Amino acid sequence: MFGIGFGELVVIAFLAVLVFGPDRLPELAKQAGQLARKARNFANNARDELRSELGPEFADLELRDLDPREIVRKHIAEALAEEEDGVAVGPRPERRPLELGERPPYDLDAT
Repeated sequence: MFGIGFGELVVIAFLAVLVFGPDRLPELAKQAGQLARKARNFANNARDELRSELGPEFADLELRDLDPREIVRKHIAEALAEEEDGVAVGPRPERRPLELGERPPYDLDAT
């Protein structure tokens, strides 16, 4: 959970008791829970509104699907799966070792 171990949680709880006192701590925990619930409801409402605006073809849309890192991972995984199935992903150039003194290919348009 957020990279925090049990020892760190104990230290944080001890400091919270020292700073806020044992009588105010339950009220603060209740407020933190309400804030987390409101944030979750806000995110769910945003996701549902986005789904309804985009139409039925995006009914299974999750907000994490819009993360660029997830999109790249998804496409890489699909390409690797196609490659494992024997489907050619793209044309592969002929590869051979260079002869002694031969210069490697150089594309002026690509640079």
